[in-house]
Amino acid sequence: MKLGRHAFGDDEALMMAIVNRTPDSFFDKGATWAEDAAFARVAEVVAQGAEIVDIGGIKAAPGVEISAAEEKARVVDFVARVRETYPELVISVDTWRAEVGAAVCAAGADVLNDAWGGADPELVDVAAQHDAAIICTHTGGVTPRTRPYRIEYDDVVASAIADTVAYAERALEAGVARESIVIDPAHDFGKNTFHSLEVTRRLGEMVATGWPVLVSLSNKDFVGETLGLEVGERLLGTLAATSVCALAGARIYRVHQVVETRQTVDMVWSIAGRRAPLRAIRGIQ
Repeated sequence: MKLGRHAFGDDEALMMAIVNRTPDSFFDKGATWAEDAAFARVAEVVAQGAEIVDIGGIKAAPGVEISAAEEKARVVDFVARVRETYPELVISVDTWRAEVGAAVCAAGADVLNDAWGGADPELVDVAAQHDAAIICTHTGGVTPRTRPYRIEYDDVVASAIADTVAYAERALEAGVARESIVIDPAHDFGKNTFHSLEVTRRLGEMVATGWPVLVSLSNKDFVGETLGLEVGERLLGTLAATSVCALAGARIYRVHQVVETRQTVDMVWSIAGRRAPLRAIRGIQ
């Protein structure tokens, strides 16, 4: 897998740490809205071992309209600052707009994380022009920054596979390198809780497509609704869902809590035989 200027082996699971340049993010309530606070967050997650930071300038939920100019003001210079300070770090930007994608790639971004399933068809061309990676998500065709309402699927996993693979193939045709294309079922996006649970349960079917799979499970509503917990109380449920996805073979984990997720994924990958224990002397010495 190649993410911009960085390459990773098939035996590596990657942590993508969330850094919100927004004043109204659902999880941290704007804690990293100020640039210095966001930069401190980057330093923190790098120290915790995150290979990727995912920088976003617009919250996913409905809210005040944010223009492309405002989104760029929130993320472009910040990406340049992070790139200069952390040359080995993979920088992802959470955007669906080609205009923003071009600006952040020029500033040093490696990955365009399109959470809205190709709403702007020119985003793949931007990724190709800048030799960037792209995350291809499934949203059931919903409009960006809207919540699903009574959305139905004959088979949500079949829909997720069909749409993300089609998006991946479109990116490939546009000139994005095959090893730089990742698919994401996009839990909660265009889905109710039952849909997200089914996608989790059957994630192995997405892994079986051969495209590397990213999952974004951290503190999602499907966890909160399943357990009856509010935002900030969902870590254990998130890690349980993470374990299921890790056993299925997901490669990238978009997270708020890096350390806890890393330990969970490493343990599951070791159980699955994909990762050796760091120390194994019991019964030997």
